[in-house]
Amino acid sequence: MADERRGSPGGRGGRRRAAHSMDAVVSEAVALLDEAGDSALTFRALAARLGGGAASIYWYVASKDELLDRASDHVVAQVLADTEDFHGSADPVEDLRSIAVALFDAIADRPWLGSYFMRDTEVQPHALALYERMGQQVLRLDLTPRQAFHAVSAVMGFVVGIAADLGQKPPADVADGSVDRDEHIARFADQWRALDPEQFPFVHHVAEEFAGHDDAEQFRAGLDLLLAGLRLQAGRTVPHGPS
Repeated sequence: MADERRGSPGGRGGRRRAAHSMDAVVSEAVALLDEAGDSALTFRALAARLGGGAASIYWYVASKDELLDRASDHVVAQVLADTEDFHGSADPVEDLRSIAVALFDAIADRPWLGSYFMRDTEVQPHALALYERMGQQVLRLDLTPRQAFHAVSAVMGFVVGIAADLGQKPPADVADGSVDRDEHIARFADQWRALDPEQFPFVHHVAEEFAGHDDAEQFRAGLDLLLAGLRLQAGRTVPHGPS
């Protein structure tokens, strides 16, 4: 009798699955997500790209949720490879920062990724490995288990949250080309400048910075503030290079 388990060469009632592979299924899922986001990822659309019926996808994944988790982990595998050498320097906090920036860049490039990152480590081993890599840098700071857990959670939460926020769909007038990003921001900066400075002293204080800010620079500044707190907790200073 033909093996009826998902992913086996046989199929129910003697039918044979389409000649795909898990890697092909996940790679094409990532391509669909990159092109049009998670709403465009359906088994029917994926099967059309691969050739075959939608039912053939069930040989590899049990649900769309599993497919999204595996697609996320497929991308994180590259982040893991890119950060392979980001450890062992004289400054573990700087190593942690380098890993965090690499993860931020990956999620900022793929807005859908933040929603599914490290959601199910049973099918996302690369995400768990990246979490471990970040954690091993914190282990070098001789913190308590609670302090170490909170430190990595804070850094990862900041990275994923900010990257996902920046990856949201642009406003309609930017998306349709009516205005560019700078013009859109300038409009709000003008509104800030027009506010009563006695009622909104902080907004007036930062309005010019807001008008010309760079999102990636703003992220790195926030990350550095967070890591400065970690240094204080661990009693670490920034190592000085050779004079």
